[in-house]
Amino acid sequence: MNNKLLFSVLILIVGISGFSQGMLLPIIAIIFENDGISSSLNGFHAASLYIGILLISPFMEAPLRKYGYKPLIVFGGITVILSLALFPVWKSFWFWFVLRFFIGIGDHTLHFATQTWITAISPKTKRGRNLAIYGLFFSLGFMVGPLMTKLLEINQSLPFIITSILSLLAWSAVFLIRNELPEQDDSESTSFLGTLKRFTKVSRIAWVAFLLPFTFGVLEASLNSNFPVFALRSGIDLTAVSIIIPAFSAGTLLTQIPLGMISDRFGRRKTLLTILFSGFAIFTLAGIYSHSVLGLFICFMFGGMMVGSTFSLGISYMADLLPRNLLPAGNLLCSIFFSLGSIGGPFFGGLVIEHIQGGNFFYMISIMLFLVFISLALFKEKLPASVN
Repeated sequence: MNNKLLFSVLILIVGISGFSQGMLLPIIAIIFENDGISSSLNGFHAASLYIGILLISPFMEAPLRKYGYKPLIVFGGITVILSLALFPVWKSFWFWFVLRFFIGIGDHTLHFATQTWITAISPKTKRGRNLAIYGLFFSLGFMVGPLMTKLLEINQSLPFIITSILSLLAWSAVFLIRNELPEQDDSESTSFLGTLKRFTKVSRIAWVAFLLPFTFGVLEASLNSNFPVFALRSGIDLTAVSIIIPAFSAGTLLTQIPLGMISDRFGRRKTLLTILFSGFAIFTLAGIYSHSVLGLFICFMFGGMMVGSTFSLGISYMADLLPRNLLPAGNLLCSIFFSLGSIGGPFFGGLVIEHIQGGNFFYMISIMLFLVFISLALFKEKLPASVN
């Protein structure tokens, strides 16, 4: 099979997946806010997506090993498209909670299959670049998705209907590619118990790589959900907040592919150590200049340029450390740690804002980045060839 066609189809699918997630978050938040539903219940509702991801994660490796990549993408696509199409059928807090939960399952199935397939077909010399392109397409989709909020003025059901149709069109491209099975040892079990054993093995070899998607989960969720609260309490107006937050994403988009290519050339570990220490310095400065709109805008922009690629570089580094037969388990653990960071980040960020005064919200982020930097600096790499 032509790897260029395969790669193009996979990044198209992940781009539309990002679009559907980027549409869903603000659309439901706005609808619930207009209906007078409290912000805490609104936030709880948003967590249903991550609950779906966490619950399905341990059960996904076995079907991938048994049936291959394509059936999982087909299942994930059908789940997302049907769930999106059902939103206009019945407007109910709990019905939408269940639909969001299933979108978490479907989207995660898509991501797991596409992400693992890309890591498997990418040579080590192009792995960083390929995963950076993968991350870029998801980010672009996620950035365009919120534009669908304008359609709420016409009809509340319109964003869901249009997104489900676009998802169907993009997902149908999967039928252009042939199925493949991940590389595996004949001795390996495809059972749930076998998956847990591989999780243990993978954690022993590449535990430090999972701190990177966790870090990105904390960053993305905290900066989007905690920062607006912190800013408004610090006297920064809403217009400034709406300019500062996208600066992080803009910085990420600028450097994602260049950093991926730099990591291919100079090594993943050196690149990661550089960006983590830079991130630590930048968010320390954000804490010092936490009341300056210009200072925060610059810090968010440079923060995105430096640490906005920790997810894709973390997956690349994980793939460097593991033998090919353990890549499915490694990719699953990356997704699980990202979800844990996405859930835990806003919770701890909220506690810091609630109980500690000043720019300490940013110091929490800079301390986390410094601890991950130290962990990576102390980590002793082993080549995959030395692993049985």
